[in-house]
Amino acid sequence: MPPAWSLPLEELAAAFSPKTKMLLLNSPLNPAGKVFTRTELAQLAALAIAHDVFVVCDEVYEHLVFGEARHVPMMTLPGMRERTARIGSAGKTFSITGWKVGYITAPPSMLHPIAKAHQLVTFTTPPSLQHAVAIGLAQDDAFFTSLGANLARSRDRLAAGLTALGIPILPCDGTYFLVADMSRWLRDGEDDAALCRRLVTEVGVVLIPLSAFYEKDAPRGLVRFCFCKLDATIDSALDGLRQLA
Repeated sequence: MPPAWSLPLEELAAAFSPKTKMLLLNSPLNPAGKVFTRTELAQLAALAIAHDVFVVCDEVYEHLVFGEARHVPMMTLPGMRERTARIGSAGKTFSITGWKVGYITAPPSMLHPIAKAHQLVTFTTPPSLQHAVAIGLAQDDAFFTSLGANLARSRDRLAAGLTALGIPILPCDGTYFLVADMSRWLRDGEDDAALCRRLVTEVGVVLIPLSAFYEKDAPRGLVRFCFCKLDATIDSALDGLRQLA
């Protein structure tokens, strides 16, 4: 829950029932930029074990973490190896999003039905791209641990510019997205979606309204910036917003 993206554990626990079969977890989390801590993951793991549910972990931003934040794969926690499927993405890790090559790690009991379903829904991944991704994944650990540094610099550049414009920003420990509170930029009758449409037409800045990620009770005025951009692109966006400040 914003602004700290805290985990509403009591509400989540109350949502579990005998009908619950699977928990889907995204960490590092798009759009919030949250990296779940080991303590939070342990709390989720306890619920999964207590209710005997499977966990599917979307960890495509696993290497894009900043500062003191650390990505902890859910399947490394006690009791989770045999009930967890972990999804990775070469597109996110190597900045080749057009390739759309991913990979899943799971115990055989989960991987067999996943592979069976996969062969019926995906027919277009070229083998040459898969071979190239395999070469990339064979890089040493230093390559992967260095990936967050440049993105952290871009995050800080954007954050500093937004702060200078008086736009509050929310915590961002991973991914390449930064959430900002632009409530004071809303005109009468506008919501976050209308604001984003207006910014496109007035200053050429394209943002995503956070309400797009909610089914109901979306926060008002929160928008998502993407900072995996050239410095010049970030600066141009800030210049555009400065025209309306």
